[in-house]
Amino acid sequence: MAVFESNLDELSLTGDVMVYTAQQAAQLVGELSVPGDNRTYVMFNKPDTEPAIKPIVEDAFNQAGVSVESWSAKGRDGIILGVGPDDAKLRPMEPNPLSMQAIHDAGLMVVPRISDRTQPYNAARVSDWLAKFKAVGATRIIFDGEAVTGYNNQADQRSLDDFAKQLKDGGFGTAVIENLKAPQLGMGALAQKLDYNAVRLHSVSEGEMMVISPETLKDRLVLAVKDRNIRMIYLNAAPARDDKKAVVTHPIDKTIVTALSGDDGAIERMRDFGFVTGEAHAFKVHKAPAETVWRGLAIAGAVSLIAIMIGLFLPPLLLPVTILGFIGGAGVLALDSSLLTQALALFVAIAAPTVSVVTLVRLLRARRNRPENFRMSAGRRIGSAILLYIRTAILSVIAIPFVIALLNDITYELVLQQFRGVSLLHLAPIALVALYVFFYGSANGFWGNLRQLLVMPIKVFWVIAGVFILAAGYYYLTRTGNGGSASGIEMKLRTFLETTFHVRPRFKEFAMGHPLMLLGLFLSLRYPKWPLVLIVAATIGQLSMVDTFAHIHTPAVLSATRDLLGLGIGFLIGLVLIVVWQVLERLWAVWRKQLA
Repeated sequence: MAVFESNLDELSLTGDVMVYTAQQAAQLVGELSVPGDNRTYVMFNKPDTEPAIKPIVEDAFNQAGVSVESWSAKGRDGIILGVGPDDAKLRPMEPNPLSMQAIHDAGLMVVPRISDRTQPYNAARVSDWLAKFKAVGATRIIFDGEAVTGYNNQADQRSLDDFAKQLKDGGFGTAVIENLKAPQLGMGALAQKLDYNAVRLHSVSEGEMMVISPETLKDRLVLAVKDRNIRMIYLNAAPARDDKKAVVTHPIDKTIVTALSGDDGAIERMRDFGFVTGEAHAFKVHKAPAETVWRGLAIAGAVSLIAIMIGLFLPPLLLPVTILGFIGGAGVLALDSSLLTQALALFVAIAAPTVSVVTLVRLLRARRNRPENFRMSAGRRIGSAILLYIRTAILSVIAIPFVIALLNDITYELVLQQFRGVSLLHLAPIALVALYVFFYGSANGFWGNLRQLLVMPIKVFWVIAGVFILAAGYYYLTRTGNGGSASGIEMKLRTFLETTFHVRPRFKEFAMGHPLMLLGLFLSLRYPKWPLVLIVAATIGQLSMVDTFAHIHTPAVLSATRDLLGLGIGFLIGLVLIVVWQVLERLWAVWRKQLA
């Protein structure tokens, strides 16, 4: 159970204190208030909790430079704070020690959630807080607000260093909250200072908890743990008013218990995948023997693959680009720059599917003028298409070892850093393959084809086609990444695939890219030119296989399973498309004969 920093407003809700304005305090003792008195009067309501509550209230306002005076009324002790009531109720204080002890005594783990709102940073105060956290068995701290504790202190920039040292000495770790609008400031630096004693945390917000169904919550939690290496799940359990039914609903009873418990509950399903509930533990960071050597080889391989891609379009530049690439790769290895490493990973992820499909186009063009192609039976064409389908996929995934090797770091596992350029990865291979298909390979050459395109008269059909392509590209980009939305039918299909295979292949692979690739290969072995358009569109599946492994926080074996399932299901759908094409082709032949 998480315990936030307390404040006067929350302490008044628990009944530990009563907060009065000057006028209310005067009425309490039958007197008139002093004109202009805007101070806050705090009375400690429970004598048994006063020894624990009074010190944290006084300490919080003394730390903020607010005057604190003693006061009493009706035989009870209190204090007067030299600040207005609205301001006083918002000032953060130490997490309620009585609440933490009650949670601990109930057999629950305590997870303090503190902020960086109290300024300036006070090392002694933090030390006192951590000692109390340790006394109730807390081992991991999460942060509330936009920054970690100690980040925004302007008086002493070493405050974050001190905070990290105190956490480390006390054996505390932290948690990285995923899917925030912006990462919490200072989290990367703090995690590094803690030797990455950090885990990933998935949060279900109060608004989501009000509307989410137990079944949806169950699936969401299992996917978070299994697919994204989440080690802490944060469930907001605030009660909500249901105005239609005129009742207050409680997520713990209505949603959380139902989703977690039972033989088919989230906890049992996680156990089926080897996960157990309990205290979250951080990953251990391992260094491979001769890691620098292996990293250098990975960089050299990535540079070579990128040079091959450039050489396909500009053959005279192959050698100079390779030489310059090796020099630049040596710089990447020496500087150990995360930005340069990410750029190299992005370029090699673009290069492999581009090289794979472009070499496929060259092979198909070399075979298209052979007379035997027109005499080839449908069975032989399917067999050849299957071999080329497998060959193309193998060449595309050659980039995967390089991407993993370049991004194999705990900061990517914790998503303190992420693979950048996802939109570029999803566009560049398609654009490059289209460039090669339409501008390379003919007798006119690149410049001749370009001149021919520039002087070509624009027809209404091409305008309509261009608008359609732009619309399809826009929709494709909106589906890229984690922010894309899916239709209701697709969501049901996703659930079916997840429950059937326990790993969900990517929709753009098995439903679009791979079936189009198999159909395009089958048709290209018979028809000379237009099926290559299908090959261009099918590049989506090839690049998506590489992109799957760019999610370093997902276990590699799961990503490999996802790619293989996508290839297998896409292959079956492609066979169905080929059968449909064959049927339509024969029907067309019969109709043509009858019309003739």
